[in-house]
Amino acid sequence: MLKEYRTLLPYWRSHAALYLSGFFFLFITDAGQLYLPQLLKRVIDRLADGTVDLAFVARTMALMVVIAFLIALGRFGWRFFIIGSARRIERELRSSLFDHLLTLSSSFYGRNKVGDLMSRATSDIEHVRMASGMGFVALFDGLFMTVFIIFILFRQYPGIAPVVLAPFPLVTILVLGIGPFLGRFFKAVQEGYGALSTHVQEVLSGIKVIKSFNQEAHTIAVFREKNDEYKRRNLSLVKLWGFFFPLIGFLSGVVSLLLLRFGGAAVVGGQMTAGDLIAAFSYLGMLIWPMLGAGFTVNLIQRGGASLARINAVLHEKPDIASKPGAVSVPARGDIEVKDLCFTYPDAGEPSLVNVSVTVPAGTTLGILGRTGSGKSTLVKTLPRLLDPPRGAITINGKDIHEYDLSALRASIGMVPQETFLFSTSIRENIAFASPGATAADIDRAAEVSTIDRDLSSFPLGLETMVGERGITLSGGQKQRIAISRAVLAHPDILIFDDALSSVDTSTEERILSHFLSMRKGKTNILISHRVSTLMHADQIIVLDHGRVVQQGTHENLLVEDGFYQEIYLLQKLEEERS
Repeated sequence: MLKEYRTLLPYWRSHAALYLSGFFFLFITDAGQLYLPQLLKRVIDRLADGTVDLAFVARTMALMVVIAFLIALGRFGWRFFIIGSARRIERELRSSLFDHLLTLSSSFYGRNKVGDLMSRATSDIEHVRMASGMGFVALFDGLFMTVFIIFILFRQYPGIAPVVLAPFPLVTILVLGIGPFLGRFFKAVQEGYGALSTHVQEVLSGIKVIKSFNQEAHTIAVFREKNDEYKRRNLSLVKLWGFFFPLIGFLSGVVSLLLLRFGGAAVVGGQMTAGDLIAAFSYLGMLIWPMLGAGFTVNLIQRGGASLARINAVLHEKPDIASKPGAVSVPARGDIEVKDLCFTYPDAGEPSLVNVSVTVPAGTTLGILGRTGSGKSTLVKTLPRLLDPPRGAITINGKDIHEYDLSALRASIGMVPQETFLFSTSIRENIAFASPGATAADIDRAAEVSTIDRDLSSFPLGLETMVGERGITLSGGQKQRIAISRAVLAHPDILIFDDALSSVDTSTEERILSHFLSMRKGKTNILISHRVSTLMHADQIIVLDHGRVVQQGTHENLLVEDGFYQEIYLLQKLEEERS
């Protein structure tokens, strides 16, 4: 488990000066605590032999007050420097985790659930922070106090020290033996918390579906099952932990009884003074903390190690899709050529694309038609490498898309996906998401292109209206039009509409296309749609079926050619006549 902490070495090195300052103050605190029993011993012995005077007591009290002040200052100092550094490491580690998550490919998010990733970014990092702060403080403090207290006891009371300290090896054995079990239990607890978080996140995201299918009772039952499992894992940990601390407390009581028995006999026999006995009791009282602190340290470090293992599992993930060394960082613009493109999803039995070939000259519009599952979305996702095509299968301006820097490639390609996603901010911020420097006039123009400007008067605050989580307060058509405004505002060299007009009526569709084609004149566009009324504006159209291009041509050519395009056109024309 300790090997997981190698991840924190760079962070510790960067904060080494702060940690050293904290341990210096911790040394002052411990040294002051170790010296106080010596002062107490002197006063007790002077009282016992009747040689005490008020001046001596006053000087000793003043010295004890000074030492107490130094102990308080030391405690503030080590907390400020060490716990403060742990907070900084927590922030930096969370930032590193978040930054790394943004580099990972879609396949990673297909294998990992959002709730579990949220648990790693919150609860697990909190446990790492506790370990890198209080955990290692407890370790240093326990070792320092234990070594010096044992040294003092053997030096000043060699007759009773071996007997009194005899139970301590058993404590060491217990701490070392319980550590591996605690690590496994802590990891199981965190995994249970991740599963519980995932379920809650999915329920809250899909609350409309749950209510529409009247599945509240089933959802509650599943939650209770996961909640009970989380409780069971915690109780397993508590049982082990609950056995450990009482046993340590019992052993500390045994130590006190041994000191009372043998130390009392030594005082009666004259080998020790009353002050010696009081000081020895004080030191043993201090030694109880390292005994309990050993368990506390194991708790924090094992819990932190288990959490760090879960974080490291994410940090060690490599993105499936990344820029190659020396990639070209200029924007990707020009002719698009797809040549014999084949693509199969991992673990899929059938290929999604088979020998797809098409050329899209710069500044033209390509239309794509096909049945559900024919490979339309897969094809357009390969252009910005959201899905990674084989090398040489797609070129832009004569250059393989793998030669472009990934950020530059994606900055050149805008997309309005089938599943519209809006952020929990205002309409204005959603439109300006990809263009944070856009002016108010630019945003108004983008809203006009998508025709969402017609709906602004019905919103309480116009463009400043908050859309709610995932745009829950908007209709499907309104969300799609805001997504269109967001895409056109970025003015990408290549813009893809992946069935982005499916939720708007035909009259609205005509207005959007009119504005869109006017604004995008001279730029490359790709329109995926099930409506021929959308595709008829394209310079060329391809029809996909089972991942293959089965038809290709202009709208006029495809109308007179027997095939799927003609069938869809006639069917939609008949529906329009009936309506």
